[in-house]
This record gives sequence, structure tokens and C-alpha cells, in this order.
Amino acid sequence: MQLIPAIDVLDGQAVRLERGNYAAVTFRHDLADYFSRVVATEPPLIHVVDLDGARRGRSDSTLLARCVALAGSTPLQVSGGLRSLAAAESTLASGAARVIMGSAAWDHPASLGELVGLLGDRLVVALDVRDGRIAVRGWTATEHVTFAEALERCVEAGARRVHVTAIERDGTMSGPDLTLYEEACASGLAVVAAGGVRDDRDLEHLADVGCEAAVMGLGYLRRIGLRLSDDPRQRDLVDLADFGDSSPS
Repeated sequence: MQLIPAIDVLDGQAVRLERGNYAAVTFRHDLADYFSRVVATEPPLIHVVDLDGARRGRSDSTLLARCVALAGSTPLQVSGGLRSLAAAESTLASGAARVIMGSAAWDHPASLGELVGLLGDRLVVALDVRDGRIAVRGWTATEHVTFAEALERCVEAGARRVHVTAIERDGTMSGPDLTLYEEACASGLAVVAAGGVRDDRDLEHLADVGCEAAVMGLGYLRRIGLRLSDDPRQRDLVDLADFGDSSPS
């Protein structure tokens, strides 16, 4: 079981949204400092989301270059605004190890097979689930494709890996939707779980149902020596070292 930290980027800052709602920013933090702290934990991979790109439908090559530089030797899986094969190939050529694509995979029936055929295991198919259906375009729209249908299409297309997000749990620290991930793992696909993952116990449960990896956002804060401010009006993070507590847990 791999633990993959998430770095979501909005307006050039590391942020976290609640349930993907751009109006519900849980925190904001300096991007370079956040990257530095995450890289110091030596993760196998960093999950980077260009939230601006997801919303406008076009990724930011300047932001990608900055993230690649900040990550150093740590590989990145990148998502947000990758709506075409050309965008995916450019992102990989610019230093990403993997690309996560959702909207582009469901544009027309042949899209998914074409992407899998050309990108191979560098492609992770995003299955962002809300009310049993697949959400697209930065989670601002919902396809008629059900989760079960999407899994079947991924298997038929020869996809290697899927990134499954329980949207209603994302950024809530409410625990993962184990039923959702168990269904995904039963497909035979390699599953990266996201949404509500809090701690090592959650990781154990996800491993038990068969997940290959899990993405952790808010739950990763203490591991990198940060916590949310006690002031609900403040969206900055505070350093645990300032409170005599710098040890991850």
C-alpha cells in the first residue's frame, strides 16, 4: 500500500477544498514551503492537482514546471485540465511520471481506448464519483455514466490503473468509502483511493479491500509538521513546531 500525499494548487498556493467546492477552501499555504515539507517525508509519488486548470479546462505549463522543480527527484502524478492526448503527452514530456485524466476519457466512446493505447501505464483514469455517477470538468458536471459502467469500460479498454475519488468525502476527514473501493478492486484494476483518508488505520482498511495506494490531503498535515489554525476565519496553516509538537503521527 502506497501513501501518496496530495498537493492541490489554486492561485499559486497549496490549498485544500471541501468536497471539491471552490468556495470552501480549508487552508492556503505557500506552495514552495508545502512542497519542501512533503518531499522531506520521501513519498513514493506526489499527487498534484491544478485546480485552476481543472476549472478552466486547460492545464498551466508554467505551474507544472514549477512543481517539477520543487519536487526534485520525487515523481509526480498530475491532474487538472488535461482534456486532450496532446495535453497529456506535453505534461509527461515536461516531467510528470503519470497523468490522471477523467473528462477526456468520457468525451466519446473511443476516447478511453485511444488514451490507454497511446499512454499505457502512464495513464491513470479518474473515476470521480458523486451519487453513483462519474463527475467531470473539475467536478462541476456529472456524466450519465454510472460507476459500475465506468469500471467496465476501463477493463474493456485495457486500462491499468484507476484513481477513484469519493467526492462527498473529499476534504472532510470522514474516512474512506470502503464499499466504493471494494467494488473498484473487484474489477481487477489497480486502484488508487482518494476522499476522506485520515490515518494509518484507514490505510490498513484500504489495503484490506485491495487498494494499491491511497491519496491523503488533510490527513497528511501532521505528518509534515503542520495543522489547521484554531481560528475559523484564518485559512493559513500553522507550524506544529511553534506549539512544541513537530513529530508526525
